Amino acid sequence: MQFGITIKPDMPVDRILALTRQAEAAGFQYGWIFDSHVLWLEPYPLLTLMAANTKKMLLGPCVTNPAVRDLTVTASLFATLNLISGGRMQLGIGRGDSSRRVLGKKPVGAGDLERAVKAFRELTAGHEIEYEGQPTRISWAEGSPPVWIAGYGPKVLDLAGRVADGVILQFADPDLIAWCLSFVKKGAESAGRDPKKIEIMAAAPVWVSDDLKLARSRVKWFPALVSNHVIDLISRYKPEELPPALTSFVSNRGSYDYQQHCEVDSDNSRFVSDEVVDRFCLVGPAEAHRQKLQKLARAGVTQFNIYLMCGDEEDTLAAYKTEILPAFQN
Repeated sequence: MQFGITIKPDMPVDRILALTRQAEAAGFQYGWIFDSHVLWLEPYPLLTLMAANTKKMLLGPCVTNPAVRDLTVTASLFATLNLISGGRMQLGIGRGDSSRRVLGKKPVGAGDLERAVKAFRELTAGHEIEYEGQPTRISWAEGSPPVWIAGYGPKVLDLAGRVADGVILQFADPDLIAWCLSFVKKGAESAGRDPKKIEIMAAAPVWVSDDLKLARSRVKWFPALVSNHVIDLISRYKPEELPPALTSFVSNRGSYDYQQHCEVDSDNSRFVSDEVVDRFCLVGPAEAHRQKLQKLARAGVTQFNIYLMCGDEEDTLAAYKTEILPAFQN
């Protein structure tokens, strides 16, 4: 299993870069950053600086979407960053949540996402496409970055199996991940692809501590984030098409304030139970983290991505460097 971090770009730039350098030195192979341009800092200048401050770390947004920027802009950004970084860019992309909803707009459809991925690959490879009726080519672009698709629902997961290099699953529940991967496998096989060649990321916050009450309080915001996607799924699928382990926890959910999105002390998380926290996140002593990561690996996860935004980020990286990562290194 490989490891990554995701940074929420709401902290001083110097600290973002210091955490990125610390993570690479600790053995993390991926450095991701949230893309919600209204709520937080714009990610692409930060990715430029992250590339300049690392040597081997693979970098990208976790995740962007096809709608908040013109796709030709996104393609040009990645082609440029790929040159700057020496080919280390990765595209994490989904239907859109906070960056769309904070503007009062809905996520894009699965069809729009698929078309965007195909166009992105062609443009960043320097190929000509017809874009909105106009022949379009980024002539200087070369080497299309790998594409990771984020999703929860059967349609997007099937799409990921058909076209993605990697899949982003925002929770650390091995059973739910197994359910998700059944759709990825089906999509891959329908396209004549080997499902085992698709990378699988589980992304979630962590807190290493013997104090479970404290640990849960630091990560409780995360299931509240996931609930936005679950509510969206419930509106589009029949109840029998979705696992109760994913949908039942939102029954007492109230409204969601995007101005408190991903905040540790957010009121958004009041409805979240300890049981859901324990399933969706990694909490407890180091041994509990190692055991759950082994379960995730057995479920098919190839990268665990820490949402590094719960406080004491430096201590979390230090704990993972000494107590967690060595157990998963060859």
